[in-house]
Amino acid sequence: MRGVPKGDRPVILTFHDIGLNHKTCWDTLFSHEDMSEIMQHFAVCHIDAPGQHEGASTFSTGYEYPSMDQLSETLPLVLKHFGLKSVIGMGIGVGAYILTRFALDYPTMVEGLLLININPCAEGWMDWAAHKLSSLTHAEPDMIISHLFGKEEIHHNQNLIGRYRHHIVNDMNQFNLHLFIKAYESRRDLEIERPVPGCNPRTLKCPSLLVVGDSSPAVDAVTLFIKNKSSESQKPLWLIVCIFSQQPAKLTEAFKYFIQGMGYMPACSMTRLARSRTASGSSVTSFEGSRSRSHTSDGNRSLDQAVPKSTEVSC
Repeated sequence: MRGVPKGDRPVILTFHDIGLNHKTCWDTLFSHEDMSEIMQHFAVCHIDAPGQHEGASTFSTGYEYPSMDQLSETLPLVLKHFGLKSVIGMGIGVGAYILTRFALDYPTMVEGLLLININPCAEGWMDWAAHKLSSLTHAEPDMIISHLFGKEEIHHNQNLIGRYRHHIVNDMNQFNLHLFIKAYESRRDLEIERPVPGCNPRTLKCPSLLVVGDSSPAVDAVTLFIKNKSSESQKPLWLIVCIFSQQPAKLTEAFKYFIQGMGYMPACSMTRLARSRTASGSSVTSFEGSRSRSHTSDGNRSLDQAVPKSTEVSC
């Protein structure tokens, strides 16, 4: 936990990706200067998957690693332990998948979702990466790198890739990591249904901000997710942001406007993205124009049905 929960406000709940833990996944973002304003309004609860934290002991032989469904089912216990009523989920890759399943099963506990590079399908990412690389001979760390980064970044940002590979090989417990990977490979399809008037489909009930890097290996999965699973009749506010990786300021900017759209932080300062758009008169739809809620206090929020349900913003 970072910070103290503030009244009835939700807590930001994070879940990391394969080959990472909460520190290596989120420290760059949460230590960024533009995140400080958000941190003044929200406490944060970081979750590490079993055996993925720093200095983790090796699980015993025969240990049955929890499935993606079981990991999702532990989240209500975490909330109960800390006395938390609701959250704004923030997940990347595997973490995005787990938080989405949590939101589907416990909609009253999730007020919003920031999902980065989510793949809702049951296809194992190892198989996907092997197909993309046209080889089954790559070592597991290289397969993880191909899951985290696009080909362009792998080829052109060797220093960054080297740091991540060093962390995966030297800081992660390899046996535990392999179990986590196998659990993700065995995941089920999220089975989110396209909303149909008059029906009660299994779909997300909360506002959701979908983020994908412009060269991310998850671009196709996220695009297909939006195309097949959402519609203009859907209640949640869907925002798709195409960002360049390693630019926490832009992700923070998007997240800040997303939170404002939920009715929180109404007096939040105009940051660099908004200033640049105001100055340039850009015709690209801004997050400020897509806010879905207005309120005078956190306890009195209303949904503005007139706003668009889907907005795409290129940063």
